[in-house]
Amino acid sequence: MAGAAVKGRRRRARKRRRRATGPVWQVGLQGMGEAVATLVTALIVVTMALGHVSARFAGDRLWSHLLPFAATVLAIGVAVALLLRGWLAARTWLAARDPRAPVAVASGVALAAVVWTFHPAYRADVTSLRQAVGGSTEAQRTTLAHQVYAAYRRTEPKAWEHMLERSRDVDAVVREAADASGVDAEVLMGIAGAESSFNPRDSADGGRGLFQITAPPAEAVAQAKRQLGVTELDVRDHRHNAHLAAATLRLYYDQMHGEPFLTLLAYNIGPRNGGLATIMHQYGAHDFVTVQPYLQNMPRDYPVRVLAAALAYRLWHDEGRLPRYEDGDNARHVQAVGIPGLSAEEALVGSR
Repeated sequence: MAGAAVKGRRRRARKRRRRATGPVWQVGLQGMGEAVATLVTALIVVTMALGHVSARFAGDRLWSHLLPFAATVLAIGVAVALLLRGWLAARTWLAARDPRAPVAVASGVALAAVVWTFHPAYRADVTSLRQAVGGSTEAQRTTLAHQVYAAYRRTEPKAWEHMLERSRDVDAVVREAADASGVDAEVLMGIAGAESSFNPRDSADGGRGLFQITAPPAEAVAQAKRQLGVTELDVRDHRHNAHLAAATLRLYYDQMHGEPFLTLLAYNIGPRNGGLATIMHQYGAHDFVTVQPYLQNMPRDYPVRVLAAALAYRLWHDEGRLPRYEDGDNARHVQAVGIPGLSAEEALVGSR
């Protein structure tokens, strides 16, 4: 009898545990959610810590920069391991009180970490980490970005707002063309602003229409014809003009392997004499900086002017105004808004 009573108690205990933990699939789903939440939190914390440390020890001296940086990275790894071990102990305590508590707590912490990623301090840490890991590529990108900000600062906001008001008439056409070629609509608007100030016309140098088309590449002409379903293009037609510009931008984006400044430079130079690709191959240049001495009379500032116009368009379109860069915290705000097509998270392909 005693044995039967013990067995009965055991069966009842197993049933209570099954009721407490729930079905197997539910337990598995909770475990997966907890693991994902923990991983997200760890990645955000590590990224923030590494970015902060890379900014703190930026430099090239062995004893004052490199070794302290390496030691701190090691300390971060140890600290993360200890935190994870502490979490394993804490989750056991939480699960004993409520099986759903570990996933709830882990999800709450992960949500707080994700919210923190929108804070300027976290973005500054990510920028520092990107500069440390990206090396010369990120250094060039940062330098050129500040040239774009400087170009935006030099322009009178009222004059630019007057120009951008004219963009309303062609906004839909340009966005349609950008979608058709898979390029960033804001960058394409920046090209239109730099080329014609959204005032389509025929120019003395041969430029025609909204994008001041002169001698487009044959591949871009064929692509625009296919997109529009026509046998001949009329570059004085805003829609034809925009599709041809978008197809040309996409062609040079692919040719320049997605490098934004080289893409815009190639767009401006066009196909004559083999275009930018021939210049770079001839002189062994491999990026926007090293190609500069070989451009002769070609406009080096074209990419900066285009991206400054694209930045102005983004601000005007999203906020309805152009803040003066030098006033108050506007510089930080404009930098947080970002330059279309230039940041590491964006590209000249794809539109917002």
